Amino acid sequence: MTSVAVFPNTGKEHADDVLKRVIDFFKMKGAEIYLPQNEALYFGYEDLGTENIKDVDVDFAVSIGGDGTLLGVCRELYGRDIPVTGINIGTFGFLPDVEVNEIEGKLQMLLDHKYHIEDRLILEASVRSENGTHFLGRAVNDVVVTKGGVARMLQLGLSVNGYMVSEYRADGLIVSTATGSTAYSLSAGGPIVTPKVKAIILTPICPHTFTIRPMVIDENDEVVVHIAAVHQDIIVTFDGQESFRLLPGDKIIVRKAEHQAHIVKFDDKDYYQTILGKLWK
Repeated sequence: MTSVAVFPNTGKEHADDVLKRVIDFFKMKGAEIYLPQNEALYFGYEDLGTENIKDVDVDFAVSIGGDGTLLGVCRELYGRDIPVTGINIGTFGFLPDVEVNEIEGKLQMLLDHKYHIEDRLILEASVRSENGTHFLGRAVNDVVVTKGGVARMLQLGLSVNGYMVSEYRADGLIVSTATGSTAYSLSAGGPIVTPKVKAIILTPICPHTFTIRPMVIDENDEVVVHIAAVHQDIIVTFDGQESFRLLPGDKIIVRKAEHQAHIVKFDDKDYYQTILGKLWK
C-alpha cells in the first residue's frame, strides 16, 4: 500500500479546497495518508493527524503551498530518503511542479512512478563564538547574515577554505545554493544558476562599493562570515523562515550538509521554461 505525508500551509488561501482534493484522490486509490497533527486539527482531519510525522515511513511527501512550504518540508524530512513534490498555490512557485489544474493527473503520475528526482544541495551553518561552536540550522535556498531593524551597514569579513577573500560594508551577505539563486540572491543582483551546477553563490546585499560582486564557488568549499560590526542588531536566517541573533565577533560557518533534498520533477516541466514563465512574462 502506498503511503503519503501531506503538508498543507494553513496560511494559504484555497489550501482547504486543494487539501480535500488531495485526500479524496489518495483515499480513492487506497493510499495511507498522514498529516502533521496541528494541520490535521486546523483543517478538520483529526483522524489523519500524526504527532511525529517526520519519523513516519512514507513513500513520498506532498506540500500544498508555495516555495516556502516545500522548503520547510525538505528541512523537516532532512536525512530521510523521501521524495517531495509540491502543489503550487503560492506567488511564484519555482519549486512546486504541480499547478492546481493538474493535481489529479500529476498525483496519478506519482503513483505510476512517472517522474524523476532532483537531488538538491542543502547548506548547514554553525556559529563560533567565545562560548564554542554551536550548530544553528540548515537551508535549501540560503543562509543570510543581515541586519535587523537598524539602518546601519554591517562590516563583514568573508573567508573561503581558510583564506580571507573580501571584507564587506553592506546590508548583509547571502550564501545561496543554486536552488536559491532565483530567490533572495536574485533580488540582490546575484546570478541565476541552474540546480544542475554544483555550486554555492555568495551575494552581498547592497554593498557600499561597486567593486564588490557576487561570487560562484564550489559546493564543497567552506564559507566563514566574520561579524565585525559594532552594533548588536544582527541576525542569520535560514530560508527566510528561521532566524538567530548574532553578536560582534561571531563567525558563521557554512558548508555543504551530508544529505540532500529530494525534489520530484515531471518530464513535462523544464527549468528554463519555468524561469521564462515565472520571471520574464
